[in-house]
Amino acid sequence: MKTSTAVDLDKLVKDFSLLEQKMTDLKTVNSILEMKLEEANRFLRFSQTKEKHLMEDRNGLLGTIQGLHQTLQTQCDLRVENEMLSKSLSDLKKEKEKIKEDCSVQIEALEAEMAVVQEDHQRALEDAQLETQRTLEEKERAIREMTEKKEHAEEELRRKIRDQDKEKQSEMIKMQMEFNAKLARAQSATITPQQNQSSSLASQNIFKRKLQFIQEEKNREIQALQQKVRELEQQQMLGFTESRLKRRKM
Repeated sequence: MKTSTAVDLDKLVKDFSLLEQKMTDLKTVNSILEMKLEEANRFLRFSQTKEKHLMEDRNGLLGTIQGLHQTLQTQCDLRVENEMLSKSLSDLKKEKEKIKEDCSVQIEALEAEMAVVQEDHQRALEDAQLETQRTLEEKERAIREMTEKKEHAEEELRRKIRDQDKEKQSEMIKMQMEFNAKLARAQSATITPQQNQSSSLASQNIFKRKLQFIQEEKNREIQALQQKVRELEQQQMLGFTESRLKRRKM
């Protein structure tokens, strides 16, 4: 009985030692596992942080890719539009060349027509100048003839004025002589001095009035003739001025 109990205690101690060793090993393993778990947690947090950064980078890259895609789409649209504009520009250039050729043809036709018109205009101008020259020569000839006629008329008027002056002078001398004769006869007549004086005064008054009337009539005629001479001279001067102006215009 004693031997059996001792064996059991030894075994128990041995088992306890084994158990204690296992517990120590488990603690060690547990510590290692905890360290690994902590390390795994750190790695997980690092992975999560890295994943977050990667997600942000991915989102940024997606935005960039979307922007690039939009840019590429815009460039494609611009390329298509550029091709369309290039085609339109090429069509416009062709149309411009065609219009230029048509304009050149029209310009040549207009220049030829203008040359013909200028030639006709030059001939018409020369004919008009010749006609104007002939007309001016005819008018100058007519003006010279008119001037000569006016000068002749003026000379005739001056001669008439001189003849009328001579006639008036002769008539006045004759009337003066008649008055003197009458006055002499009146003075020699056998009448009373008062009657003689009254008759003499009446005769003198009549003679003076008649002489004054003749003088006034003569002055009126002279003024009328002088006015006519002035009018003729003005007409002649106006004709010369018009002729000179027409020559300057030519």
